[in-house]
Amino acid sequence: MVPTIGDVSISRALAGALATIALCGCGSSDESSETPVACLAPADSYLVALERAPGDVRLDGTTPIADCLTEEQEPGALASVGETAVAAATDLNRRVRGDFDADAALRLGYLVGAIEQGAEGTGGIHRDLVLRLNTAARFSGAGAQLGAAFERAFGEGYAAAQSAG
Repeated sequence: MVPTIGDVSISRALAGALATIALCGCGSSDESSETPVACLAPADSYLVALERAPGDVRLDGTTPIADCLTEEQEPGALASVGETAVAAATDLNRRVRGDFDADAALRLGYLVGAIEQGAEGTGGIHRDLVLRLNTAARFSGAGAQLGAAFERAFGEGYAAAQSAG
């Protein structure tokens, strides 16, 4: 026998409550909280898009990297974008630290600049991502320095991303 509350079974009451929650949503219904699908692609997609830096860099040909960070972003989407951005930065940093690759340094600067640009208007929810990304981008190994050539190329990419808005 199914336990009841009055004439309504508990399972039916629970189903009704869950349906109400699903219809109301748990967060903002504002579209600004939705992460563009292109932003949820793997790091390789970011790296391919960054090949166009300092020009018009867009994921899947349509979405600026800065648009990957949204107000009230869902935690899962934020984690996915963050993991992908850090993986792309780590790959580019590896290229910079090997036989210095100025193009990789420029792309790295663009990635950091775009993520910082996107994080500016989101009330601080992306602060940890920005810190993690900067750490991955500027990693130099035990006591090593990335040098002036890195800073010039990185700065060029960073400025291009910031001006792309």
